[in-house]
Amino acid sequence: MNRISLIEPAQASAEVKEIYDGKLKGKPGNIQKALANRPAMLGNFLGFYASVGRSLDRKLYEAVYLRISLINGCHYCSQHHIQGVIRAGLTMEQMKSLKEGDYSGFSTPEQVALRYTEKLTRKPDSASDADFTELKKHFSDEQIVDLHMLIGLANLTNRVTGPLALEVEFPEEKI
Repeated sequence: MNRISLIEPAQASAEVKEIYDGKLKGKPGNIQKALANRPAMLGNFLGFYASVGRSLDRKLYEAVYLRISLINGCHYCSQHHIQGVIRAGLTMEQMKSLKEGDYSGFSTPEQVALRYTEKLTRKPDSASDADFTELKKHFSDEQIVDLHMLIGLANLTNRVTGPLALEVEFPEEKI
């Protein structure tokens, strides 16, 4: 059960209704309904969220987000990103591998990014020069910045949606 009030469209202020109808096409999720308690934050967050990771391949983006959510035990984000990885073309076998932390079914650049993602998620201050040497073999500086922002974003949303006990808005999938 959600631990805070969610702002439903019928109770939303004009500012929030505009965001719901515009950026969210009339379909706010529970995270957006929670953030609507702070309308300015909701608008800013949606813009930021939409900008992160755009230089990365969509499959990698979704794999990183799902892996982080699985590591952190964030049910809400895991469920949302299971949908994302399916749309991005990951197989059920690859999703199971992500759950287990086995990256062998992924390309070399994806493995590098996923290992680094796990390292930073488990110990945020553990980045080394050797990590960057390996990252730079496969990714541009733009992509490395995007990867870092994506790692931070996924960990942020996990640390918001989990403690707020936000409920998933659709039928759940198992990995």
